[in-house]
Amino acid sequence: MIAASQSDRAEQLKALHEAPEILRVVNVWDAISAATVAAVPGTKAIATAGHSIAAMYGFADGTMPLELALAGVKTVVDAVDLPVTADLDDGYDNPAETIRRAIGLGVVGANVEDRLRPFDEAVARVRAIMGAANDEGIAFQLNARTDAIFMGGGRPVTDSIDDAIARGRAFLDAGAALVFVPGARTREVIEPLVNGLGRGKLSVGGGAPGALPAAEMQELGVARVSYGPFTQRVALRALRDLAIDLYGTGVVPADTPPLN
Repeated sequence: MIAASQSDRAEQLKALHEAPEILRVVNVWDAISAATVAAVPGTKAIATAGHSIAAMYGFADGTMPLELALAGVKTVVDAVDLPVTADLDDGYDNPAETIRRAIGLGVVGANVEDRLRPFDEAVARVRAIMGAANDEGIAFQLNARTDAIFMGGGRPVTDSIDDAIARGRAFLDAGAALVFVPGARTREVIEPLVNGLGRGKLSVGGGAPGALPAAEMQELGVARVSYGPFTQRVALRALRDLAIDLYGTGVVPADTPPLN
């Protein structure tokens, strides 16, 4: 059985997804990044970035073993008291079992990508995930990702949008809470996706050059925006710049926060 507190966190994340205000999640990759973001006023939920966790372990995105992916997620769950939604790549070989194990760690939502698998297979994997979550007795929030635009190749963008809508509708019918469409950055792409999926059902990535501000996304009917590996890249740039300074002046900036 799921502990009441975990059930409560699942319901909290569900409410955040269904609220008229867009949910902004700042992606994290370990205990300290999770605790840092959780302490920022306005943080309502925590999302892991699979790309960043993989980088932490020395793997390229999408190649990290499941055991390491789950270990990384557990460090985040254990570090915060907020709802945690985990990036679990494509769900691995057995997506239903992957979700069961993630729920066992305290996760209440996940991103799982279709990697443009054949339509029926992709939908079946979403259905299996939601079946497993229902068996666990939790209002699991699947942010079902379709790579219809991200991996669309040279086809016309209108064809990719139509594919994303068709896949997204099927994912929603299979029980997903939201549909995540990487590559949807502009009004010209987001607007038809919202029209096709419904207001409050689209999740997008932010932070990339050309992406709309979150307030404008909310106006268009986007439910959630996340920032993926950009957060880790900014942190690593700060580390690089500090190293450059230390090799020069040898002095840590005066405004550096003290150790707790």
